[in-house]
Amino acid sequence: MTHPEDQRSARSRRAAPSLGPAALALSALMLVLSGCASPPENLSPAAAATAAPQPAPAPPPAAPAPSGQPQGVAASPGADGRGLGSQVATVTAPAPDSVFFEFDDSALRVQDTPVIERFGKYLAAARGAGLRVEGHCDERGSREYNLALGQRRAQAVVNALRAIGIDTARIEAVSFGEERPRATGRDEASWAQNRRADLRARAAP
Repeated sequence: MTHPEDQRSARSRRAAPSLGPAALALSALMLVLSGCASPPENLSPAAAATAAPQPAPAPPPAAPAPSGQPQGVAASPGADGRGLGSQVATVTAPAPDSVFFEFDDSALRVQDTPVIERFGKYLAAARGAGLRVEGHCDERGSREYNLALGQRRAQAVVNALRAIGIDTARIEAVSFGEERPRATGRDEASWAQNRRADLRARAAP
């Protein structure tokens, strides 16, 4: 007599369909694909560094904008509001100096040209500055004549500065004639020192 459980097991084996070759191949392919899709759990440090995305390189520092100023000099705010105000240079006034003349003459000598040019450069650079030119004579001649001669000598200096572009409204020309001698001797060496025009710069207010 057959046991009931043996009968059910036999029926189950007859009911279960057998897997054919195509089904087995499909199952193997799915196992292979499943293994390829899963990421590796353990990577060596070198492999991990290679696989990890690298951060983008930092951009190079921007070059400083040209300020038009020398190194170490701060730009002052300009009238245009861009912080590039012009720098006001300090101009030093030249020390008083003199040009000299021949006897009874008011023509400037060639050797005195550097004196005229030096004061001209100062007046051109220091726009608000001025100049006083004082004409002098030696003691020979009358007082009135020497006053006029001293004025012509001072005016010769003014004319020379005008010729190099200086506004003569900033220059005062006066004459002291023979009243302010530099040397008190009564010889040619002393008289030569007294035939002169003194230039005295006035700084800008």
